[in-house]
Amino acid sequence: MKTTLMQGSVTFALSLFAASVMAAVSPEQAAKLGNELTPFGAEKAGNAAGTIPAWTGGLPTNAAKVDERGFMDDPYAGEQPEFVITAQNMDQYKDKLTPGQQAMFKRYPDTYKMKVYKTHRSATMPQEVIDATKDNAVQTNLVQGGNGLEHFKVANAFPIPQNGLEVIWNHITRYRGGSVKRKVTQATPQANGSYSLVYFDEQFVFPNKLKDHDPSKPTNILFYFKQSVTAPARLAGNVLLVHETVDQIKEPRMAWLYNAGQRRVRRAPQVSYDGPGTAADGMRTSDNLDMYNGAPDRYNWELHGKKEMYISYNNYRLDSPELKYSDILKAGHINQDLPRYELHRVWHVTATLKEGERHIYAKRDFYIDEDTWQAAVIDHYDGRGNLWRVAEAHALQYFAQQVPWYAVETLYDVQSGRYLALGMKNEERRSYEFNIEATSGEFTPAALRQAGVR
Repeated sequence: MKTTLMQGSVTFALSLFAASVMAAVSPEQAAKLGNELTPFGAEKAGNAAGTIPAWTGGLPTNAAKVDERGFMDDPYAGEQPEFVITAQNMDQYKDKLTPGQQAMFKRYPDTYKMKVYKTHRSATMPQEVIDATKDNAVQTNLVQGGNGLEHFKVANAFPIPQNGLEVIWNHITRYRGGSVKRKVTQATPQANGSYSLVYFDEQFVFPNKLKDHDPSKPTNILFYFKQSVTAPARLAGNVLLVHETVDQIKEPRMAWLYNAGQRRVRRAPQVSYDGPGTAADGMRTSDNLDMYNGAPDRYNWELHGKKEMYISYNNYRLDSPELKYSDILKAGHINQDLPRYELHRVWHVTATLKEGERHIYAKRDFYIDEDTWQAAVIDHYDGRGNLWRVAEAHALQYFAQQVPWYAVETLYDVQSGRYLALGMKNEERRSYEFNIEATSGEFTPAALRQAGVR
């Protein structure tokens, strides 16, 4: 029986070697996509209790009004919470909360809460992605050791995953719009709630969306990522460029930094694993960005199957341009009156640091949303086995473009009381801009100096 339909605590402990041999599924198994499974590999049916509905196609592209800046109205604005989880009643719901979520209730008993709403399976993606996902099911394989892919197209490498590493590759390769430009902010509040903001201009482009893409010439690039710091003044002009590769055995990630003060471009091997995140005051690692990114080779990956959990979903209110950043950023955690929580099925995968490898996180527990393949919650543990940080993606569907992503990602340090919030755009001139026009020449080290002019 495929693990896609599995519930409960059955553990699949497959070695990376075995994963590299057994990856693509049979045409008979792939035929489940669009039938008993959604086109992306989730269970189409709802749960027995009726608290998770069947998937019926996701939000339509005209689900609500989108203003001239790209900000979306809330399709579910009229709904009220069905109940609220607090520190006082948490034990009633702990089977559907991660240890990290439970730790947040215990650390902030007076302010941390989850407003739980009716579940909506809003996620969907364009036909191009549906077609590529079905091809991937029968064609995509892990390269030797699992540190890369072969015969991969567009998004969602393993819609019918057979082990934990394949689930993680689904998060890494999930659909994020193809070509996107965004202006976002990052904050790392102190324990007392005081903070300063860092502003970024970012571009995220898959090769097949470049104007000069030649489909007859295979590429090993999964995506290009460029991040320019625009404020504060002491950091403005610094630019990061990343070429993320598909087969990281053949060619590891390539990264460069332009330092505006020195006016020099340098290779940046530290932009990986537990290297420091950009302007994050030590509050995140490089591989904390986008919840998790990069080569998975330092960990062993164990799949525990699926479970039902309360995760942050359909966060149109949290993304509203009517909010100020001060409305969101509070002491200890973001304002928990704003996120919307729903009951969804998630894949549970544990990453344990391999013997002889180094990383500040000795273990991570991933909870991956079945409908989008986006990590919803990740609990991080230190070398002593203590819970350290709790990452949470506040998801929403960019329905006009059929793109699942998030409004804000947070990373809470339950030991120090500090946290990081990244991706806020409420006070910016525009929301995400999809389908941008870009060429490969814009993502070269030579182009960094021009991008970083103060």
